[in-house]
This record gives sequence, structure tokens and C-alpha cells, in this order.
Amino acid sequence: MDEIRANSHVLFFFNHSKKWLTRITRDGALHTHIGVIRHADAIGKEYGSRLVTNKEKYVYLLRPTMYDYTMKLQHGTQIVYPKDIGYIIARAGIGSGQNVLEIGTGSGSLTSFMASVVRPRGHVYTFDVDERFIEVARRNIERAGMEKYVTMHNQDVRESDPGLEGMDVALVDLGDPWTVLPQVRGMLRSSGAFFSVCPTMNQLERLTASLVEHEFTDIECTEHIVRTIEAREGKTRHSFQGVGHTAYLCHARKAHFGRD
Repeated sequence: MDEIRANSHVLFFFNHSKKWLTRITRDGALHTHIGVIRHADAIGKEYGSRLVTNKEKYVYLLRPTMYDYTMKLQHGTQIVYPKDIGYIIARAGIGSGQNVLEIGTGSGSLTSFMASVVRPRGHVYTFDVDERFIEVARRNIERAGMEKYVTMHNQDVRESDPGLEGMDVALVDLGDPWTVLPQVRGMLRSSGAFFSVCPTMNQLERLTASLVEHEFTDIECTEHIVRTIEAREGKTRHSFQGVGHTAYLCHARKAHFGRD
């Protein structure tokens, strides 16, 4: 039986809008509108079990996934959402053992997710110029248990050489991603994938032109929208809530145009 123990992470799930991700302690308690959830009552139970509060409401004790960590992490900046992360992983073919370059750590949501995919033999090298964001990201990465697979740098790659090469994938989350393309190209292996997260279409226009200039091909810009369905017998309908537009994604691959 996969038991919950002290220091285990548990997602207390009541419904899709009311759920709490918590690290279990022997004397801890979570005070909610559905009652008090005592950590001690979860210790020794199997993941997936049900726990009843003092108000006779019940929550399920679920093992947190990277999706849960991403949606519950502390936001220092706008995060990259799982619906976008999933496409990045699939389109770039990211897998275990790969080395990922990230420029713009932000809150560490993308960093943590990538580390969970490339581990145990792969690694994520992430760069940010703001120490405040780095500290927020560090806490989020540690909370997700991914710190072993991430190296963080407080560094501007445009001003100093990171000394990396042969990266399988480069992920850029900056307001001006075209400014780091020369550095990214130098660190990326041939045919390696590039992804940028862009808030506006104007940024996409400038970025795609710069990608061609710096000899990238297979350029594709996309937007991903998720609409949930309230599936109930006899009255299934679209949900009134959902995650709409979050960002535009730009994919490309390093190539060699044979220019003089």
C-alpha cells in the first residue's frame, strides 16, 4: 500500500475549484470552509483515500502531479500554463536525458515541468536577471522536488557567455526574445528546437523575421485554448469557466541555410 507519511505532499481534493496542496506534518491542520482537515488523519492512509472533516464534508487524498504543482505554485510573474507546456513538450519532442536551456525563469512553472520530463539523466539550465524572481522560482522548484535537475543562473546571456553548448531545446520567455537569438543559436545543437512564449502578435511578427535572419526553419506560431465540459447525465454543457488565451507560442528549429 502506498501510504501517506509525514513530509509527504498531498492534494486535498474537494472539487475542481476547492483543492489544497499541502506538505503533511504530524501536528498540522488546514482550516477551510468545509471544515478542519487534520494532517494526522491523513498519515497512514493510502493515496486516493477519503478523509472526513469535522463538518462531515469529505476530501480525497491525491498524490500531486506536476500539473497540480504548476497550478498551485507561488506566482512572481505570469506562469506558463499546462495547456501550453504540454504542446511545447510534444512539438519539441522533449524526453528523458535531454538538456534544456531556459532564458527567463519567471516563477519556475515551465522550469519544474521540464525538469520532471528530462530527469533523471537530463538537466535544465535556466537564466534570469531578476534575483526576486529567481528566489520565488527556487522555492517553487524545491516544492516540486525538482531542484536536483535544475541549475539556476542570475545572469544576462546577452552580456556574458554562459559556456553551454549542445542544448537539445531552448525555451525563451522574454518580452524581446529576438535579442537573444545569436546566443541561443550558439548554445543549441543543430536541428535543436526553439520555443518562445509571446504575449502579443506584434512580438510574433518581429520574432519570426529574426528567426529567418538567424537561420531557423520549421517556424510555427500557435495559440492553445482549453474549454472544459460539465458532463452530467441529461444536462451536459460547456463550462462557464475555463482557461482561454494565455500566450502565443512560436516554435522553430536551428538549421543551416548555406549562406556565404
